[in-house]
Amino acid sequence: MIVREIYAKNILSKSKIYDYTVNAYTGCQHACTYCYARFMKRTTSHIEPWGEFVDVKIDAPELLEKEVKRKRPSRVWISGVCDAYQPLERKYELTRKCLEILVAHHWPVTIQTKSPLILRDMDLLSQGNDIEVGLTLTTADENIRRLFEPHAPSIESRTKALDELHRAGIKTFAMIAPMLPGAEELAALLSGNVDHVLIDRINYHYGEWVYRKYHLEAAMSHDFFSQTGRQLASAFQKQDIDCRVVF
Repeated sequence: MIVREIYAKNILSKSKIYDYTVNAYTGCQHACTYCYARFMKRTTSHIEPWGEFVDVKIDAPELLEKEVKRKRPSRVWISGVCDAYQPLERKYELTRKCLEILVAHHWPVTIQTKSPLILRDMDLLSQGNDIEVGLTLTTADENIRRLFEPHAPSIESRTKALDELHRAGIKTFAMIAPMLPGAEELAALLSGNVDHVLIDRINYHYGEWVYRKYHLEAAMSHDFFSQTGRQLASAFQKQDIDCRVVF
């Protein structure tokens, strides 16, 4: 893993999904094979494959402190093109420092991660007046998870994190995206742990080579996504959990 400390010019960026996004890192140690953020490599000078480098924006908190004072509070997504709680966050704590600033200035925040490291910041999450935390889950099958998300935390650790956050009174959601074989079992795993669920399919441009390599073409067909999406939505509705299929 190539880790490089850099200085950024700005940190609070416009987003097409939420009003703003904060990405304190470029690159991600989780190295998920289907990741849509692989296009970010074009903005770096790295020759290493995606998942083998991370640029650490060490001035992110200082930049954010200045930028929030010049803008009206609006929802911030942490993070759009990296996992804000990837392993390097233990050392640098850039996400925590940025979250401290957003909470202090009463900005609404949506956090999306695959890591139970989010639990470290429970104190800040509880202080915010409009914070929601989502964990991404793609399958209930650890063997499938290892194929597509080789360095991401286990499924069990993510569901336990959601449970702990939910029991602490923090608004939680699950992002089932992309749906992988075994996703249909996630409704049972998430029962009682989330306030709402979002479901999406795989990005073929980045994920296709993986399921071809492991002969999963039939399992990842259009019918699979349609049927599994409907099955999950129905299962969550029976649990009175709001569920939105976004494809």
